[in-house]
Formats: sequence, C-alpha cells, structure tokens
Amino acid sequence: MTRQAVILAGGQGTRLGALTRQLPKPLLPVGGSPFLDYLVWNLSRQGVDDILISCGHLGEQIAAHFSDWRHDRTRIRTFIEPEPLGTGGALRFLRGELQDHFLLLNGDSLFDINYLDLAIDAPILSAVMGVRLVDNAARYGRVELQEGRVVRFLEKDPAPQPGLINAGVCWMDSHLLERLPEGVSALEKALFPHLAAEGGLFGKRYEGYFIDMGIPEDLQRAEQELPVWRRKPAIFFDRDGVINQDHGYVCSPERFAWVTGAPQAIRWCNDHGYLVIVVTNQSGIARGYYDTAQFQSLTAWIQSELAAFGAHIDATYHCPHHPDAGEAGAACRCRKPNPGMLEQAMAEWQIDGSRSLLIGDNLTDVEAARRAGIPGFLFPGEGLDHFLLGCFDTLHSRAENPGESV
Repeated sequence: MTRQAVILAGGQGTRLGALTRQLPKPLLPVGGSPFLDYLVWNLSRQGVDDILISCGHLGEQIAAHFSDWRHDRTRIRTFIEPEPLGTGGALRFLRGELQDHFLLLNGDSLFDINYLDLAIDAPILSAVMGVRLVDNAARYGRVELQEGRVVRFLEKDPAPQPGLINAGVCWMDSHLLERLPEGVSALEKALFPHLAAEGGLFGKRYEGYFIDMGIPEDLQRAEQELPVWRRKPAIFFDRDGVINQDHGYVCSPERFAWVTGAPQAIRWCNDHGYLVIVVTNQSGIARGYYDTAQFQSLTAWIQSELAAFGAHIDATYHCPHHPDAGEAGAACRCRKPNPGMLEQAMAEWQIDGSRSLLIGDNLTDVEAARRAGIPGFLFPGEGLDHFLLGCFDTLHSRAENPGESV
C-alpha cells in the first residue's frame, strides 16, 4: 500500500528577514544541504513512497529543486498554490491528490519520530498529532492532553515555561478537509480546535529530536545539529535465521515465518533512533533457485507486514553471488564474511559505526562485522527482541570493564 505524506512549504519566512527574500525558507542551506532534504530523507527511509510538497512563496524554486530528484521507492510531487491559502487552504487545494489517510508535516521543522507509529490504531475521521515536551513553549503555544486526546490549545505565552507543543507532524483522515471552507483557512483555527472539542483530535507524546528553523537563532542551531543528527547509528541484521526462520532459500511469503520477537526488535530500533539495515547472502540467486525480482518482491512484502506493526527496515543489501557459481562469485567482496555490504551501507547512509552493531546467526556474519569495524553478535535463534537488548548490556559491560572476557 502506498504511504503518503504532505509537506507544507508555503510560508514566507518573514522572521528570517533577508534570508528568505530570494530563497524559500525550506530550501535554506543547513549543514551543506537544504533543510527540506532532511525531511524528505527521513520520510523516504521510513517507507513513505508518495511525498506531496505544497509550495507558496518562491515555490517554483522548490519545484525546480526536486524536478530531477530520483529514488527507487519514493516519488516527490510539488504543487504551487495560486495564491497564499494558509495551512488549511493548501490541503483543500490538494484534496484531489490525497489518499484517505496521510501524514502531514510542517516544512520548517523536523521531529524525528517513528512516523508509522502515529497511524497505529488511529480512529477513522480523526487526526493524531505528535506532541513533544519542550523547555520553552512560549513561541509555539501549548497543547493539553487528557488520556491521549487533545482537549484544548493554550495561546502563546510571553513568559518562558516548559510545555507540550504540536511538533508539526500529524496523521490525518482526508475526509476531515471537507469541514474546511474554500479558499484561505488555517488548520490551527478552522479545524483542530473544533476536533478537540468533539473528542476527535488525538495526541501522542514522543521524545525524538526536534528543531524548528523558523527564527535566526534556531536556524544557526540547526546548522550545527542536523549534520550530527543525520549521522545515525545502525543495527545490522542478517535475514534468514535472524528475522525469519531459515527453511532454506526462502523466496516467497508462503515460505516466510517470522523469528520470535523479530518485528518487536525492528520496532524498538525504529522507536529509539537506529537505522535498521539488513545484510543478507542470497546465493539462491546465483544457484538459479529464484531471481532478483522475487527477492525484491519478498523484501517489499516484509516491509508491508512491518508497516502494519508500526515498523520498517531502512534498507536491505543482498549478495547474489556464490563462489561456485561463476567468475563474479569468485571475485565477490559483498558475500559475508567479506564486509562489502556493511561498508557500502555505512558510506551510503553516513552511519555512525561507533554506535552500531550487527546480529547474525553464523560466524561469517560476526566476522563480516569485525572486518567492518563494528561489534557482531551470534544469535541463537529465538527471542530477537530480548537478544537485542542483551547486546546493548554486553557492550555497556565491555565499556565499563574493558579487560573483562565476554
């Protein structure tokens, strides 16, 4: 199933002064990349495959920026408002393109959470916003929650004080947009307060990294923090025997069976800010038992199953070679215990290897991890979620007792 997100990128950015006179706020460079690129990357890695960007001020520049953008599993479409329409009007303008449910993000803030979690058990004809506790809620206005429902919004208070805020990420039922007037409107005034009064607006609290680059001070902070945030740690998993039961050359959903605790382990990684990277030898391709298309089809099916659980795999790398199956297999660097797949993933994803680890069911997996410079752990076959947490306990013990044998 297609997963859709809308990014609202139509604001003029007047608080940033001269910086946004010639460049739209979401395209301002932060750490060497446009701010909007960070949002798109974070959506794409979590399995969002249809991104709509609503543009206003200097919107043609955003459209041009993404005109040549290519990704194997995500498409980006830009829509320029005929006039400034506000947050509600922008969505009404897009309503012919929207699915029944979609993710909504502000184009000038980043809230790093497990986006798929917002959709879990979301009631129909409702909206679920991600909220966060911040030290100073004065510039945002506060959100009041009772038993998971937003009950009211408190106006901006000039006195600095901590509080829960709407952090700019929301899961919405598109049918709610019929309640908005044609033309200019604001979700914050024309929809959300009314939903809250009716009990139809929900809030989920998260502690993920948050930044709003709408004022000069926070734009400067983003310049320092976002490149660090982008360099995430990863948990590398072998597939057969770790994520699924190894029945031998598993190549279809009919032969796939989850290892106990595997979806939970992947979900834990998603919730705690780790990339999930699968690195798997697939000699069945070289042997002719199945082809690359079948492998990719199963990979997509695994993602769809995980999405229903509120989880995702960021990337899957596979080695289609075998030493006995031709010249390519003999010269292969990607087949474990060689570290080629891990090294490729680390380079492509800018992974922080110092905080990463690998879990496999074979000594060749552990050796590949060693050659790539990260810890490797040999999985016994059941309870992947508990085993994963045990790996962190082991690493913590090693850090505190470097001479200890484990």
